[in-house]
Amino acid sequence: MEDENLRMLRVIADYQFGKGVGKVLFPDTCKFILSSSGRVRQVVDGGVRIATLKPDSGWFTLSIEGARRVKEALPFPKMRVVVLDEVSEFIAAGKSVFAKHVVDVDDEIRANDEVVVVNTSDELLATGRAVLSAFEMLEMERGMAVKVRQGVKK
Repeated sequence: MEDENLRMLRVIADYQFGKGVGKVLFPDTCKFILSSSGRVRQVVDGGVRIATLKPDSGWFTLSIEGARRVKEALPFPKMRVVVLDEVSEFIAAGKSVFAKHVVDVDDEIRANDEVVVVNTSDELLATGRAVLSAFEMLEMERGMAVKVRQGVKK
């Protein structure tokens, strides 16, 4: 059953984040935290949470460790929102990303996608949910672009 769960989670990750990410995100050493109904809710590796499978959407939300793995698995700027270096400290502390601070973004990002937030040096700052599409993030001067779920310093 464990192998079947791992295979299913890797397929979902490949679809959500890109081909090949599933194996990097969920190595064979992963363990699962199951809900009372026996479905996978969280994936942990070495005692550290990597991702949570949301029951309402069937998509993953990433922890900082999960975001680090996704970032390593994909070439720049895939699944990334790049922000000004001046706001890096705030984002790393868990503050949301505003459109005026976005300098680059993967053009395939849509609203509600799980994204990795980095600075211009591609250093991981946070993980969260895109509120705007890639085009909107770059065009708009106001408004929230990414609702940060977890910063590296939080």
